[in-house]
Amino acid sequence: MTSRERIECALECKTPDRVPVSPFGLGRLDPEAEFTWEFIRAVDPFISPGLGGGNVFLGTGVQIEHRREGDTTFVTYHTPAGNLRSVYRHTAQTTGHVEFPCKTADDAEKLLSIPYEAPDPDPTEFFRWCDRVGDEGLCLAGIGSALCWAAEMFSPENFCLLWADAPDTLIEMTRVANERLCTWVERACRKGVSGFRIVGGEYASTQLGPRAFDVLARAPDRELVAIMKEHGAWAYYHNHGPIMRYLDMIVDIAPHALDPLEAPPWGDCDLKAAKEKLRGKICIVGNLDDMEVVEKRDVEEVKRRGRELLEQAGPDGFCLGGTASGTYTEKGARAFRALVAVAEEAAWA
Repeated sequence: MTSRERIECALECKTPDRVPVSPFGLGRLDPEAEFTWEFIRAVDPFISPGLGGGNVFLGTGVQIEHRREGDTTFVTYHTPAGNLRSVYRHTAQTTGHVEFPCKTADDAEKLLSIPYEAPDPDPTEFFRWCDRVGDEGLCLAGIGSALCWAAEMFSPENFCLLWADAPDTLIEMTRVANERLCTWVERACRKGVSGFRIVGGEYASTQLGPRAFDVLARAPDRELVAIMKEHGAWAYYHNHGPIMRYLDMIVDIAPHALDPLEAPPWGDCDLKAAKEKLRGKICIVGNLDDMEVVEKRDVEEVKRRGRELLEQAGPDGFCLGGTASGTYTEKGARAFRALVAVAEEAAWA
């Protein structure tokens, strides 16, 4: 099998010639370096280019003003109901979002008052990566779920307070966002985008709890996944943090795959129990921690842990990978590459 065939077989919850060894993305590797392409050819990677075309949730008609003063950038959103302000602080190492545009439910209403002009997805970069990777991996367009709109416009604290104090506002904001997102995804599918990786559910599962996940993630994300499947596209779901009590709702969302199912102490995943619940329904991708295991432990330790995961989750509906931190270096890449031999040596191979 080619890497792409191997991954797609696993996503269908079938048994490929061996379990795919599937790091997500290229971490900190130089995408133009020869080492990177040797790595891509050696493993079975997921690559996640974005989709261009504009802001899905705000649309193309929104008026946004940027102003830089020293180490601070001020962003003003002009709305018919009043302006919103966002502030970023810059250092030599990083940029921090120090003031979010929305603080209260009234601010959410200001966002919703902006006349919406739907953007048109531009899959140029997605297709470019599909051509480059070919059969050496699988490309999935990265998108944020409907819940991402509120979670990114409010600070984490005010996002949680909005759910506590004005849940109907958050529900409405998510409903509107999902309408816009579903239209965007359907247009992307009609242009030939063949797979998506959905992020955002963790805003509910890690910050708000099961009831919020049911309303703000399960219901809208199920509609989104159904559109992808209707067009024959892969639907891959990403959800960090404690996951075990959310698995039934994710089964209802019905993506083809779920990552990263983090092991303790970073998450609560019992991989054997998760496999019993997801077998034949959702492919598991994970769950070696990119930062704390793959990148830091010696190769023999990584291989030992890989064997344990293969015993718990293989050989069907499983891609042996990391936790999608996007931070692994050449050291981590060499550890991922060493896992290929482990997958080839597995008892059922």
